[in-house]
Amino acid sequence: MPNALAQETSPYLRQHASNPVDWLPWGPEALATARERDVPVVVSIGYSSCHWCHVMAHESFEDPRVAAVMNEEFVCVKVDREERPDVDALYMEAVQGMTGHGGWPLNVFLTPEQVPFYGGTYFPPEPRHGLPSWTQVLQAIAETWRENAAEIRAGGERVRAQLAGGARLEPSAEPFDAGVLDAAVARLLESFDAVHGGFGGAPKFPQTPALELLLRHGEREASLATLRAMAAGGIHDQLGGGFHRYSVDASWTVPHFEKMLYDNALLARAYLHGYRLSRDRAGGVAGGEKHDHDAANESSHGPSGAEELARVCRATLDWALREMRGPEGGFYSALDADSESVEGRFYVWTVKELEDVLGADADAAARWLGVSEAGNFVDPHHPEPGLNVLTDRAPAASRPDAETCERIRARLLETRAARTRPDLDDKRLTSWNALMIAALADAGAVLGGDAGLRYLDAAERCAEFVLRELRDGEGRLLRTYSEGRARIGGYLEDYAYTVEALVVLFEATCAERWLTEARALADQTIERFADPDRGGFFSTASDGEALIARRKDLEDSPIPSGASSAAVGLLRLAQLTGETRYEQHAVGVLRLLYEIAPRHPAAFGHLLQALQLHLSPAAGLACAVPPPTGSIGTGRAPTGRPARGSPPTPGA
Repeated sequence: MPNALAQETSPYLRQHASNPVDWLPWGPEALATARERDVPVVVSIGYSSCHWCHVMAHESFEDPRVAAVMNEEFVCVKVDREERPDVDALYMEAVQGMTGHGGWPLNVFLTPEQVPFYGGTYFPPEPRHGLPSWTQVLQAIAETWRENAAEIRAGGERVRAQLAGGARLEPSAEPFDAGVLDAAVARLLESFDAVHGGFGGAPKFPQTPALELLLRHGEREASLATLRAMAAGGIHDQLGGGFHRYSVDASWTVPHFEKMLYDNALLARAYLHGYRLSRDRAGGVAGGEKHDHDAANESSHGPSGAEELARVCRATLDWALREMRGPEGGFYSALDADSESVEGRFYVWTVKELEDVLGADADAAARWLGVSEAGNFVDPHHPEPGLNVLTDRAPAASRPDAETCERIRARLLETRAARTRPDLDDKRLTSWNALMIAALADAGAVLGGDAGLRYLDAAERCAEFVLRELRDGEGRLLRTYSEGRARIGGYLEDYAYTVEALVVLFEATCAERWLTEARALADQTIERFADPDRGGFFSTASDGEALIARRKDLEDSPIPSGASSAAVGLLRLAQLTGETRYEQHAVGVLRLLYEIAPRHPAAFGHLLQALQLHLSPAAGLACAVPPPTGSIGTGRAPTGRPARGSPPTPGA
């Protein structure tokens, strides 16, 4: 018999509806039950495309013996971290403080008053690699609670204070100095991997906010080399477009195979901005000639330069439009890493498969896409010899001509389409849809032509969907939409990302509607999320559900924080409207982190972009023709090209 998760709209929660565990969703019912029974709450947090979440579910949560212990000793709560980023962030910080690391699945034990007292990530079904089994953990926690509940509860206030996080930061009184941006960029470049691109070692994440900081600052070598290295690696789907979440190695070769909407929205825009920087410098717009390292990159990575960066941007957006867009114009959240319960199976190839599919083109394809008999990928849980993640690193001399490349790609895509596809998380999240709106609008304005118009139309349609379906009766944003129903009050990132996106859409189309909607949401953001005492913004609304701490989540990793996004959006609104209060609230965010962010640029890339925007001359907006009265997104020049005067070329 299904448990209470069968009534939820989250695909991740519904995946656990048939577990023998008596799961409840996070909410008043679960907490009230824990108080009535006076037992701890075990909260298991994950997301639908998380490989290790699936592993632990199969090993432990589907086991009736394990479920019996959980049901007897605890109130069991399942949380989709993408629906409830507030719950996830709160208890992730707690577990990181307890253990020194975090990740998903995140499993944390709470008192009935919501105070965490023990936690971890993945636990195996049997003891191994120094980890206790999940059953051992359950039994130990249950015994500890029975014997020491009063002592555990006594530390609650101390834990609450610790979890307040950034909400305790005081604003800096130091005057803003543009020199800190130069210092931040220099510090970020200290961790640049000059061999493989990116920053640091394995596992390697795109770190898009940090990349965008470099691009906005006009830094070319590390930013463009990283973009090209990722595009050539296995983290990039060489056939269908789009990027996987991260690389398990330093060379971007073997990815963790899930595809997230947020990564692809952010990366599409980063490639677009890399294209502008590379194009304008090569063309003399921003000064300077082609550097030697650009020529080296072009010869070693196949087609490169500005046009290759634009191609990757288009391919990423086209993938999202083809595979991730719902019929109403909104975008789904993620594709799973697994198919047929095997990680990466949908994406990997053997030499024999190439020969069977391509015939005479197989040798050329193998040289181009890095396919060998030895392979480059092994799933330790399902080891098979000779599996290859496709890459695009062949030198120019070994690369087929463009016509052959397209023929190979088309045949492999056709064959891959017949495989069992990874599961789709079809919920539409307001914040992630806003990231896609901004990427599509920006690309439409910059790339122009028929593709540009198509991207602008998709951006407008998505914006209309968000504003129509993801608001309540009072005009407040909601977090998630699935199965025709929107629910859960929006968080700061939902508001801030949407404000930013609507500003970009206004800049791209000159349609006044988008500016009007951006201002209305900015006003709500200030009213419901601003901290009148210390400045900045809380992550949850003043009238939202109260957790044990009201936090300010500040780091831009892997996506911009709601606070830094609010700063960028409000600063641009101030420039466009002349409303000084928007600037004042944005500066409040900057002051909280002014002395911290430059020392940790990898963690505050978007915040530092906001600081650069604040310290730079305001960028104007020139509309070629006034939008017709009552139009929605029709402010385009007579040529059909969008009228756009902002933001300025990075580094210009």
